[in-house]
Amino acid sequence: MPGRGYAYAAVADYAANNDEYIPFDQPGLPFSPSGSSGYPWAPDRGLANLPTFDPTSPLVIHDSLRPGPRKFRDHFAEGSGGDIQEIHQTLQACLQVGRLERAAATLRRLSSIYRLDAPELINTHNDYLVSLIDRVVNTKDQELLKQVQHWFEVEIRAQGIPPDALTYGLMLRASFQEANQLKIDRTIRRYIALAEQAGLRDEALCTALTTLNAQEIGRVTRACPTRFYEASELSVDDNFQLLPTEADIEAPTEGNLREVRAQQQKGLGLIALQKSLSVFSRTSQTSHRNRDNTSDEAEKRALAYERQQSLERDTWTSALERWQAEHEESMKRMGIHAGLQSKPISAVMWTWHEALVPLIREEIKKANETESRKNRSDHGLIAYGPFLQFISPEKMSAVTIIQTLNKISTCGVDRGTKVVSLVSTIGQAIQDESLAESLKGPKSRYPVSAHTQQKKLVQLLRRRKGYDKDAQPPDTKKDNAKSDTESAPSTSLAAGQSWPPAIRAQLGAVLISLLIQAAKLEVSREDPESGDVSKEVQSVFWNSFQYQNGKRYGVIRLNAAMSNKLRKEPVKHALSKYLPMLVEPLPWSQYKKGGFLKSGIPVVRGGTQHTQLRDYIRAAAESGDMTRVFAGLDVLGRTPWQINKGVFDVMLQVWNSGEGLGKVPPESPKFEYPPEPGLSADLKERRTHAFRIREIENERDGLHSTRCFLNFQLEVARAYLGETFYFPHNVDFRGRAYPIPPYLNHMGADNCRGLLLFGKGKELGESGLAWLKVHLANVFGYDKASFKERQDFTTDHIKDIYDSVNNPLGGSRWWLTAEDPWQCLATCMELKNALDSPEPTKFVSHLPVHQDGTCNGLQHYAALGGDPIGAKQVNLEPGNRPSDIYTAVADVVQREVAKDAANGDPLAKQVEGKISRKVVKPTVMTNVYGVTMSGAKRQVASQLRDLYLAEFTGDPHNLAIVSTYVTKKIFGALSAMFNGAHDIQYWLGECASRICDALTPEQMEWIEANAAGKPETSSFARKATNETKLKDEHMRFKSSVIWTTPLKMPVVQPYRTATSRVVKTNLQLISLNEPSASDPVSKRKQLQGFPPNFIHSLDATHMLLSALKCDELGLSFAAVHDSFWTHAADLDIMNGVIRDSFITMHSEDIIGRLAAEFAARYKNYMYLAQVKSNSPLGKRITALRMKEDRKFKAHGQIKEMLQEKLRITLLASENPEERAEGEAMVTPAKLFEETADENDLVTLEEMQGLDGVIGEAPKANSDDTEAKSIVFEPDHDSFDTLQPVLNLVKPFAERDILLDDTSSTEPSDDSKDRQAVINKRARITRTVRFWMPMSFPAVPKKGSFEVSRLKDSKYFFS
Repeated sequence: MPGRGYAYAAVADYAANNDEYIPFDQPGLPFSPSGSSGYPWAPDRGLANLPTFDPTSPLVIHDSLRPGPRKFRDHFAEGSGGDIQEIHQTLQACLQVGRLERAAATLRRLSSIYRLDAPELINTHNDYLVSLIDRVVNTKDQELLKQVQHWFEVEIRAQGIPPDALTYGLMLRASFQEANQLKIDRTIRRYIALAEQAGLRDEALCTALTTLNAQEIGRVTRACPTRFYEASELSVDDNFQLLPTEADIEAPTEGNLREVRAQQQKGLGLIALQKSLSVFSRTSQTSHRNRDNTSDEAEKRALAYERQQSLERDTWTSALERWQAEHEESMKRMGIHAGLQSKPISAVMWTWHEALVPLIREEIKKANETESRKNRSDHGLIAYGPFLQFISPEKMSAVTIIQTLNKISTCGVDRGTKVVSLVSTIGQAIQDESLAESLKGPKSRYPVSAHTQQKKLVQLLRRRKGYDKDAQPPDTKKDNAKSDTESAPSTSLAAGQSWPPAIRAQLGAVLISLLIQAAKLEVSREDPESGDVSKEVQSVFWNSFQYQNGKRYGVIRLNAAMSNKLRKEPVKHALSKYLPMLVEPLPWSQYKKGGFLKSGIPVVRGGTQHTQLRDYIRAAAESGDMTRVFAGLDVLGRTPWQINKGVFDVMLQVWNSGEGLGKVPPESPKFEYPPEPGLSADLKERRTHAFRIREIENERDGLHSTRCFLNFQLEVARAYLGETFYFPHNVDFRGRAYPIPPYLNHMGADNCRGLLLFGKGKELGESGLAWLKVHLANVFGYDKASFKERQDFTTDHIKDIYDSVNNPLGGSRWWLTAEDPWQCLATCMELKNALDSPEPTKFVSHLPVHQDGTCNGLQHYAALGGDPIGAKQVNLEPGNRPSDIYTAVADVVQREVAKDAANGDPLAKQVEGKISRKVVKPTVMTNVYGVTMSGAKRQVASQLRDLYLAEFTGDPHNLAIVSTYVTKKIFGALSAMFNGAHDIQYWLGECASRICDALTPEQMEWIEANAAGKPETSSFARKATNETKLKDEHMRFKSSVIWTTPLKMPVVQPYRTATSRVVKTNLQLISLNEPSASDPVSKRKQLQGFPPNFIHSLDATHMLLSALKCDELGLSFAAVHDSFWTHAADLDIMNGVIRDSFITMHSEDIIGRLAAEFAARYKNYMYLAQVKSNSPLGKRITALRMKEDRKFKAHGQIKEMLQEKLRITLLASENPEERAEGEAMVTPAKLFEETADENDLVTLEEMQGLDGVIGEAPKANSDDTEAKSIVFEPDHDSFDTLQPVLNLVKPFAERDILLDDTSSTEPSDDSKDRQAVINKRARITRTVRFWMPMSFPAVPKKGSFEVSRLKDSKYFFS
């Protein structure tokens, strides 16, 4: 047997003679034909199994009547303006920054808005008392204590506002701050007596005891002894914890390198990142230097924990330190009078910072002075003034400068950036940093003591009231069904509440305007005639306006000198707030508790449009439904990683050389620009030239951006050399898992994956060595052959493998010809090390080995639809060789193109012989995930242009027409292969259509009460200025498509039509979207998104289920959606897990369960159904409406809905007379029941006149009014008021149909194609819409394929 360093021939001989193990061909494997299981599978044990889920009882939050914010804009001088949410958030801001007078004025205003017994009102008073009492405790200010007592007596009790338990508890706490000790006991007894009169004594005592010390508790027990005499008689658990505190979380106790050559960015971006990574410095961190000298494992873990906390600390300060250091260095190097233009960009930014900080301080001073004056004319300044004081002016300056340059660099230094986007970005960054600052302080404004005596007394009081011992006090218990802005006991901004969009925009705008004043650059100009050099100081930024598509918008631009400077020293995303962790991530337990130690990252990523989803996730976490999802994320986060030093050294050498190798862009790419067209060139030739120039410029900018980002990745990799680190994960709204650290992770490109190794190694074994060879063939691109052929491929190239490792850049560079070169190099190194070891099967391997699904979305569709043909094409059906869906589709398309070409089709002749696997792959891969026709056309056009540059460059119009032709052929081929999946997709689309056109029972109840003139119950004492609009909101279609994954995670599609609002800033008027759960759904996006999102939720379930089982079996596991990773030695076991998890999922009736869940979730909803107007039912409905004079009348539509609701209620009655009355009623739905069935309803496919294909999600009608609202104004019959309802019954033939062909960003089709669209519209049948009780079409019949057959499929994942 050859040892380390044997010659190629000996190694090749060893490899050839030891390929006896062929994956999947050995007896006794988990998925062998015998079916015997080679690993312990316990279907009834642990989290690695599907939970029990009753689809007839899904989690439902009834929030359809949650209104948008009420607006109370009068009496601005009383405190603040804006809607009710803005008033609340301004109050919290004032409390946080100590503007107590402004807070008091705002609170009095809220008292005039709310009813006295509204819980929101007493909550805000409690917040105010907390701020006052905190200051009294810290300062012992007796005058302030009197103000607390005055507020309680005069502003709360005297006004008739009923205090709650928290109010009395706070006053008990305040009693102990009395300087006169004789008054304390009397004051305590008074507040306890008041609480007892209100029936809140025990709750008040429970709240107060959590904030007192032992001496104060003694005084309370003496003042109220009868409440505690049973303490010695009750058994109280000493281990009982009131609330988790920071102390309760156990802290984990755990050569010289070449520098990475900077990519011409010695400025902010790279340097700030390096500053953040300084925790890894071998010379600057004493604890790090001593780490390897520490034998105590606990001490190592403690050091790792300390270093992790360092990583999560503030990075803005480090950026400022670096700017200052570079500024001082440049002064020393070039002299005190050196021009700004000659300084490095970081030094220039320091001068901006020095000028900007005083301006911010002046703005804060002006805001405070304006607020204190009686005549407050600058309302905007008063509104955002408190928010300017959350963080220091220094940090606010750094955030503004960094975000501005990052935004402009991203958009293009020559083009500038839109004002609305920039001010929103800066405002969001200031908000995020403010919330992060708040989180650094105490986690609660109500301190919790750990004294055992307190625990016993509080537990006693809870038991007397019947509380569960592990529950929080009632006043601090959180209702997960409430909106994100509601939290108990406070609505503090520190709890993670978002600021109003208008405030963020105003804040961003004022900071930008200040930066425009502060940022200067000295520019030198040389007179071309005299040669004299003159210098002048110019503003760096300037505000201008542009027109686009007929609309004017503002932009922030850079002057020419700064643009040139940024090209040489680009500023990219510099702040590394979320780096890989040095300790295992915290286990996920709540919506914002898990992952990083300090940063409150939500478990579900998403923006402000995910309000409803947040409510569902919080409720699911509270009920335990998220247990498996949390556990799966913990498994992914616990996987340890290391940097592959061998690959890093080669990559660093390539990087520092500036050569473009292995998908690393060259430092100085060379482009061949086309010659300028002559003076006689026509318009088409000039456009073609301009188009080609744009393409080159875009490619150049893209390569530069990629290289800059690679620079960051290499810096992170260099810092983590020799470390073991972890990637905390969270999920998107569909349940798909993603690592949170953005720079370097295993979901990155080939270079990232090549740099990563598992932190733990495992001996290869015989099977592992074979899988390592298969993996090398896979990453090289030879992945469509059998496993034996892939092993042979590796053996045949053993000489190339050794050459790639021994001389990666000076040899034949065989590894660079691989599809994934860096992963190929990493595998070559691992295989060579194994073969060179004394016993290759004993070699400890750290390399992750992948198993990838075959177009995994289509695999799920084929299993759902039972498509035998489709199942074979995506390797669900066992076979001797892997099937390739891309090749199969390409063959079908090529045959169809050949037929058309033979018939003289000019488009077919252009692409005949050019339809290859590469052309169709992007579209086939993404269509199942919702790619639209326009998106697919762009994919095909890109592939044709790349593969046949000479033929398809220069005429974008022709390329667009050809790509449309090919795209339709691809969709047609997929539809034929996946017929069952096609039916399922349209079933999903039809269900979504009905849901989006439905009213909830709560909405119908409100409409009925409003029509009857019944007053609406509300917490408000007076009407809002937008009361009419709020009423209209209740008549909008608000129902999102919501379902539950097999792991019980609720999925809520966030697509809604957000309302816009014009905000006045000191730069310009800005139109902002304000998304909320009260917005109407966007029907088009809901329909297009549902089929692909549903499949995404299934592949996410499959991955997490496999992760849980692999963890249970002791395997290291990582995943990139449908690519599962583990050690080579464990690949056989993981393959069995993957197959069994998939079979377990699809052995259940997933679509049937979804139908049952929909039936339960949308029970008692009512939707607008459609039938053809010339059908018997359509004629009867029209006649009924003519008879009752309800044609095209809004009140008639509402009356019809209310009549149908009444009919259903009467039919469900136990009273025979009422049932008879219901049976006698005649409504359109009654006529439908008598004369029609589901087959008579117009489906989406019929409405659109489109050929449905797998991947082309159903399109919604472009009439946005239908998706937005049903306006009900019973006292008005004007045409303008009724128009939205008229649109509901307007025939489809009179509407515009949204077709992807007309929305493409490519050049428009010619008149022939336009006529085809018109003809499609003309063929659409006129329809009649009417209200129907919610029902769903029958589930499509499943095909003959049995999913259990994939147990024996070798190439299901391979």
